[in-house]
Amino acid sequence: MLAFYNKDNVGDTLMLTFGSVGEHGVDVEQKDTVTVIKDKTTQDVIGINVFNISDSMSLVGNGPIKLTDEQINQVNDLLEKNGFAPLSDTDQLAKLVVGYVESCVPHEDSDHLSVTQTRVNNDEVLQIVCGAKNIDAGQHVIVAKPGAVMPSGEIIWAGELRGVKSSGMICSTRELDATDIEDLPGIWELNDSFEVGTPLEEVLEWYRKN
Repeated sequence: MLAFYNKDNVGDTLMLTFGSVGEHGVDVEQKDTVTVIKDKTTQDVIGINVFNISDSMSLVGNGPIKLTDEQINQVNDLLEKNGFAPLSDTDQLAKLVVGYVESCVPHEDSDHLSVTQTRVNNDEVLQIVCGAKNIDAGQHVIVAKPGAVMPSGEIIWAGELRGVKSSGMICSTRELDATDIEDLPGIWELNDSFEVGTPLEEVLEWYRKN
């Protein structure tokens, strides 16, 4: 789940995002101050907008925000009050983290893409298709997991590249707005000392201090 709030530019609306819009569009249902957006084909909830959110809770931020457990409960109260199901996905863990490329093989239908198996925590390995020339097995990298919000505002979702499933993106410093640390083409090859799953913020702090 991604939460956004930008009162000055969007209005007093809490926006929750759970996935990308499918090719067949969406169904929208509104009751009182709550709008629920569903994929037209699967009927999966991909977005929820709660208008006049300041009537229910105090939010601080201008872009992506992290809701407290109490605020999630308040959102669920609003949903249930209006006849909607409560939130089933409240994962707000870091989505930009250190990954370790366990394997890297050429894409069978491309002369420049590689298919990696990249570990992002002790229990999770993501298949990520990468087009960087310097990608290779054995590297520590920064991974944008599905649901990551990039500095540009782009949201990374799972998809396919030339018929191969790809769950996330392996990042360059340019994509991470970290060219003050390094400004080279290709993915950012990290110091091997970082543990898999370390949030990007901790990595940036270490490099800027050292």
